[in-house]
Amino acid sequence: MSKRPNVLLICVDHWPAALLGEAGHGVIQTPTLDQLARNGIRFTNVYSECPVCIPARRTVMTGTLPRTHGDRVYSDRMLMPDVPTLAGCFRDAGYQAWGVGKMHVFPQRSRIGFDDVILAEEARYQFGIVDDYQTWLGERGHVGREFAHGMCNNDYLCRPWHLPEDCHVTNWASRQMARMIRRRDPTRPALLYLSYCHPHPPLDPPACYLELYRDAEIDLPYEGDWTDSDAYPIRALRSKVGTFGEAFLRSARRAFYALCTHIDHQLRVVIGTLREEGMLSNTILMFTSDHGDMLGNHGMWAKRCFYENAAHVPLLLSGQPVGLDHHATDDRLVGLADVMPTLLELCGLDVPDTCEGRSAVSGERREWLFGEVSDGPLATRMAHDGRYKLIYYPVGNAVQLFDLARDPNELHDLAADPRAADARERLERALVSQLHDGDEAWAPDGRLVGLPHRDWAPAPNYPYSGQRGLHWPPPSHRRPYEGEYS
Repeated sequence: MSKRPNVLLICVDHWPAALLGEAGHGVIQTPTLDQLARNGIRFTNVYSECPVCIPARRTVMTGTLPRTHGDRVYSDRMLMPDVPTLAGCFRDAGYQAWGVGKMHVFPQRSRIGFDDVILAEEARYQFGIVDDYQTWLGERGHVGREFAHGMCNNDYLCRPWHLPEDCHVTNWASRQMARMIRRRDPTRPALLYLSYCHPHPPLDPPACYLELYRDAEIDLPYEGDWTDSDAYPIRALRSKVGTFGEAFLRSARRAFYALCTHIDHQLRVVIGTLREEGMLSNTILMFTSDHGDMLGNHGMWAKRCFYENAAHVPLLLSGQPVGLDHHATDDRLVGLADVMPTLLELCGLDVPDTCEGRSAVSGERREWLFGEVSDGPLATRMAHDGRYKLIYYPVGNAVQLFDLARDPNELHDLAADPRAADARERLERALVSQLHDGDEAWAPDGRLVGLPHRDWAPAPNYPYSGQRGLHWPPPSHRRPYEGEYS
């Protein structure tokens, strides 16, 4: 039997760090994750270096930053970089490496080092494949009905799941992972990657999970005193979904929380399978997210920005077989690039020289963390030192500064406050030192000058971005609105 520890890496989509009971949230129900946090370490200062799906997942799977892996936008037809991957490193060390759920790579059937992948890719027919979840759903008699509820993959309308509960993609992914655990080779250790599609929209939780929150006092979004800014990216981010009343805001948040609790409960099926297979005492468990979701805070939704709800993500690590602490929190600055070297080190495996992250359990504490997302008028950059966070919008040369120790919800911008001048100066220097691939023009003499201001104006969403239809017969693979089908 294998002596090396197994690894279960759980990645979700759109889950902010604040949405955990152990993080002090007063509404969310996450009993399984709260127990995982108590069984190990909850890292409280973890950020997605590029808070959008594909770049963030490339960072997790390669241990490299956007400047190396090549994507800080959302390049859905970009091959993985030619560097060792998390799965490949484990596989080459004798591990059986399996993935279940959302991979978000190109081509979609690329295994990026895994021995096998059971795929759920949110019905992206434009890539010319039918994923394993769609095939299974058809075999259950629900051909092409995965999006028949009418909800959108990039919007915040909500309703209960429209098919039997066991047909929900969260249940399907949990069941597939449980089957893989049972089918493992007991003489070899296993790397198990479970990647849930939710709580990313569509907001379609099973009705029983909406019912859990029926009597809950759903918290409303908060808004900073800086949101009337005329900075182009801020105006654009605030226009992403639209203006809605209190009833909509509460219903969207209720459905989002319900999706989180649904995942939390389904994780118990996976953990229970590990337990019954005699693996739990020799398995490292890690839970994280590719990025968060603004959920209406500051009038914004989804991601592509560096405000807390979008960029600050959970990271829970339980390491019983390697003697990690329990009931612990760790406030060091951590990025998603640290996932790969952390897991490799804990399993006694070599960390490839290409990794730009560092171990979250033994590596040196970093002084600051750099983040970048988008090019063009929506380009945004971040420098964070663990307390102060500087957000930079080159269009209009707009700088924001937040003291997260005193203002965790980023309600007050300190960029013009003389008492925070030293922090601003320090983080501006850090940010300028990381500019690359043409961004250096924003700071020609080492000082940020940015780009000229431009006025923002609303534009129509003619393609109804992210909206799916009935998928039987399968739709054409042509993309009438190139770049809009996500």
